[in-house]
Amino acid sequence: MTSPPQERETYTIALDREERWVVHHVLTDRIDDRIDDGERPPERLLDLVSRIEDGEKTLTGRQLRTLQDALRTYAGADGTPSRDVELASAVAARLEALG
Repeated sequence: MTSPPQERETYTIALDREERWVVHHVLTDRIDDRIDDGERPPERLLDLVSRIEDGEKTLTGRQLRTLQDALRTYAGADGTPSRDVELASAVAARLEALG
């Protein structure tokens, strides 16, 4: 079995404290959902959370798309607080503009 090719293109993102909180919340909820379903969360998702928690500002294209998708899903979900909807939508839009 071979390893997937490394992505060469990276993107730099800047998140303020509130945006990092929303991103962290969204990603850890996805991880928790997988665990609750008896599944092992994908390594790429765990790595993304770790990078965000470590304050890393550089993401691969795949990480950028994963984060953008998670934020858009969260922003569109019933019951998401309006403040979180605004933050998640704003970050997703910035990510889309980058990629």
